[in-house]
Amino acid sequence: MQKRMGEAVARVARKVNDTVENKTDSLDLANCKLMTFPVGIYKAMRSVTEGIHRISLANNELKSITSRFITTFSQLRELNLAGNYLHRLPEEVTSLLHLQTINLSRNRFRHFPEPLADITTLETIDLEENEITEVPVEKLATMASLQSLNLRANPVSPEVRLLVRPLVPFDLLLSPEKPISEA
Repeated sequence: MQKRMGEAVARVARKVNDTVENKTDSLDLANCKLMTFPVGIYKAMRSVTEGIHRISLANNELKSITSRFITTFSQLRELNLAGNYLHRLPEEVTSLLHLQTINLSRNRFRHFPEPLADITTLETIDLEENEITEVPVEKLATMASLQSLNLRANPVSPEVRLLVRPLVPFDLLLSPEKPISEA
């Protein structure tokens, strides 16, 4: 077990070092079994955080994202947090003034993460396979840049489905409604 943990830590360190040394604009820490974002990464990457535009933390075991993460990587354009255990986002996510794409699919959201509606640059929101029933339709309708909202495999209420279609000027992806069986 310790050997596997050591290998995982070494893999994360290699990926961070590659990003810093090559001054790339992305950090890929997907599939690293992370339970939290390692604090040491902030220090290791401080010289390049302004240049990081894409981060993938997909398929880890994250239960939360901290406000420090958001404020450190303030220039993000793409954030992939798919396949974690997230159920909310910090309010500071609204400070991501360049964010265009966020993937929160396969997480544990029960409510639409409302701070996302305040990010004017967001073009794509992926919330597939969560537990969302209610959606702030009026707020979403005011998001001028939003082009696509994926809510497939969520138990979205029928009322929301009826309201959404005439109000939203973007592509809304929903799972087909299950027919109501007659008793």
